[in-house]
Amino acid sequence: MKELNFKDKSLVIGMVHCLALPGTPNFCGDMKKVTEQAVRDAITLEKSGMDAIIIENMGDGTFGINLDIEQSCALAAISAIVAQNVTIPVGIDAAMNDYATAFSIAKAVDAGFVRIPVFVDTVEFFGGIISPCARAAMKFRKNLQAENVKILADIQVKHTHMLLPHVTIEDSAKAAEACGADAIIVTGTHIGVETPIDIIKRVKKITKLPIIAGSGVKTSNIKEQLQIADGAIVGSSLKEGGIIENPVSPELCTRLIEALNS
Repeated sequence: MKELNFKDKSLVIGMVHCLALPGTPNFCGDMKKVTEQAVRDAITLEKSGMDAIIIENMGDGTFGINLDIEQSCALAAISAIVAQNVTIPVGIDAAMNDYATAFSIAKAVDAGFVRIPVFVDTVEFFGGIISPCARAAMKFRKNLQAENVKILADIQVKHTHMLLPHVTIEDSAKAAEACGADAIIVTGTHIGVETPIDIIKRVKKITKLPIIAGSGVKTSNIKEQLQIADGAIVGSSLKEGGIIENPVSPELCTRLIEALNS
């Protein structure tokens, strides 16, 4: 297992956005095509200098809270092949919030971490209401004997609305730390929307956990973001033509890393 290490440098984590999986409306009918694009994207991200990748069922579109069995099996199969083709740490995100599937796949493919979008908050999104899962997730991880699989927990995650608006971002951060998160992800309101610097600063003040900018990171802002954040997750800004279903662009990846190191 290859683990994330925030001690020596700020980490750049690239997204492997899987095309639509079996059982979802937009599945193309060809698992080979879906798998091959995921593998190519992962290799491109590693070659460009990314520190880690997250494999996510992004193409599934209208997410439910949990994955159906068809999706889970497909995501596991893809993740196993991707993990065999890279040497950097691999994480799993079973969107929208299927921690059990994420942990199970991580355990099966020896992935180092999972992303849990709704860990301690109560939120509403287009698929319904999601309640906090921290207690159940920690119990599941323990029963799976997967304590070495780290948790990257979003707080007040993008594409959702807090049902308890009086809960501050600081409250959510403190709760995530208390409930066992290994790192905290903060985001903008939607995919591609920059994570506000002020939010990153506020969360950094009240927790010792690594803070990751989880949306809107691109060539023009990555250096500024990582002067404060401990890591960044980069996805949509690296796609050919800016289209989420398209492959990762080697040129855009190179530009991003060059901008960070300039």
